[in-house]
Amino acid sequence: MSSSSTTAMLSPRELRAWRGLLRVHAKLVKALDAELEREHGLSLTTYEVLLYLNDADEGRLRMHDLAASVLLSRSGLTRLVDRLERDGFVERQACDSDARGSFAVITAAGREKLAAARATHLDGVRRHFLSHLDDARQDLLGDTWEQVLDGAA
Repeated sequence: MSSSSTTAMLSPRELRAWRGLLRVHAKLVKALDAELEREHGLSLTTYEVLLYLNDADEGRLRMHDLAASVLLSRSGLTRLVDRLERDGFVERQACDSDARGSFAVITAAGREKLAAARATHLDGVRRHFLSHLDDARQDLLGDTWEQVLDGAA
């Protein structure tokens, strides 16, 4: 790829695709976050942390793995896990193989909170996003995201 092709302005088609992705993402995150906050007192990021922990083996993940999964800085995740720990939704466990490392572990209260919020979240995903796409477009988008992610790796 030449340097001129990497610095050239985006075409109207390219700009529409790129800005569309950014605008849709921002709008969906804002709507889903507002619904979770209003109904359950959880941010979307908090919901994601609980979801990743719930789905992990033994309900626990190393802090650095969790930070990478939810796209938070280590300090941002530390602050979030501190709040979740104070609320009784997560516990920290020391890592036997690495004295500097620790695990975040979902508690029974965290699983209950997640279960209560899950219906709200899934309903929001369906209302705000999936209901606007037929099966063929959902398949096309899924394939597109996989192709983009493969190319970005």
